[in-house]
Amino acid sequence: MRAAGDLERGGGGGAAAKSSRSSNNNYSSSSSFGIDDGEDQWTSWLVPMVVVANIAVFVVAMYINDCPKHHPGCVARFLGRFSFEPLRENPLFGPSSRTLGKLGALEWAKIVHGHQGWRLVTCVWLHAGVIHLLANMLSLIFIGVRLEQQFGFVRIGITYLLAGFGGSVLSSLFIRNSISVGASGALFGLLGAMLSELLTNWGLYTNKAAALLTLVVIVAINVAIGILPHVDNFAHIGGFLTGFLLGFILFPRPQLEWLARQNLPADVPVKSKYKAHQYVLWVASLVLLVSGLTVALVMLFRGENGSERCHWCHYLNCVSTSRWNCEGY
Repeated sequence: MRAAGDLERGGGGGAAAKSSRSSNNNYSSSSSFGIDDGEDQWTSWLVPMVVVANIAVFVVAMYINDCPKHHPGCVARFLGRFSFEPLRENPLFGPSSRTLGKLGALEWAKIVHGHQGWRLVTCVWLHAGVIHLLANMLSLIFIGVRLEQQFGFVRIGITYLLAGFGGSVLSSLFIRNSISVGASGALFGLLGAMLSELLTNWGLYTNKAAALLTLVVIVAINVAIGILPHVDNFAHIGGFLTGFLLGFILFPRPQLEWLARQNLPADVPVKSKYKAHQYVLWVASLVLLVSGLTVALVMLFRGENGSERCHWCHYLNCVSTSRWNCEGY
């Protein structure tokens, strides 16, 4: 967004594209490191629909923006009312901050004092420009399609929406002077779910170290990108933590012995569907998720500033260097 301090949520999970490889047999894998769980793959339709919806919302935003009506220096004026704001206003080829705010961008004052809590959800469907939209949607395709094939549309849809919401809540707690838009909090939630899915189903993976290292590197790279100015890293972190907890709740895989129970003799005892540690992680994650979101929402609507309770947390969002200043982030 603009140098004045508005934030876009960066293309979360962009590095994850390199780890996605498809499998045409009955093997299930979240990150190219095969697991044989005997389950068929789902057909991915929700993720493509989400991509189409995001593109449609961006087109509507550009139509409402109508740059030529209020600005003589629009980019790509041949597009008419769909032309972009001047690059000094928005270098990502998109609408103005005013338009994004009108359509539901994340703004602390309007959420807390204007009682517009719906912005915690609507901001996930808005993007700052064509570059921002392409980065997020390509990441969603590479990450989300594979996960939906493995776990189905219900679990992926819940993870995507709740992670986006969690990212918005954490962002609002720490960022007051800028608007924020973008789906990368939800994308980071999918990355977090991939990591917890690996951990809770640890015994099923054939190459545990490589799978864990790949995901850790992907997450680290994207979080590191988030410390640059104009990128809302709090949304990334909030989305990741929400998705990480949801992974333990929604993505545990049954034991192979339980899946093969129909082929066992009648006198052979059947093992529990899930292992003991999976049940423990399920309960602990559910408690942490519900209590964490509840406390964060109470703090937010009471008008509390997260930075006052965590004086070093601002370094998670932006780190000043000789090339840029993080004042106001």
